Amino acid sequence: MTKAMFAAALAAGLIAAPLPQLTQPAAAQYAPPAAAEKTDAKPKKAPSAGQAAMRERQKKCGAEWKEAKAAGKI
Repeated sequence: MTKAMFAAALAAGLIAAPLPQLTQPAAAQYAPPAAAEKTDAKPKKAPSAGQAAMRERQKKCGAEWKEAKAAGKI
């Protein structure tokens, strides 16, 4: 009977006791880059003439597709 009471007390103590935290939370592991690192980044280049023309064609084609879909042709 003493063994059963001891086992019950030990189990209750283990359940009630908080477990030690073995790993750090994800937020504590993340360190945002320093402000100095952000200024070292290369400035963005302007799109080339070919890229600008491609984007214009995509916009034009998209507008045509929307009109055709609304008209029920697609």
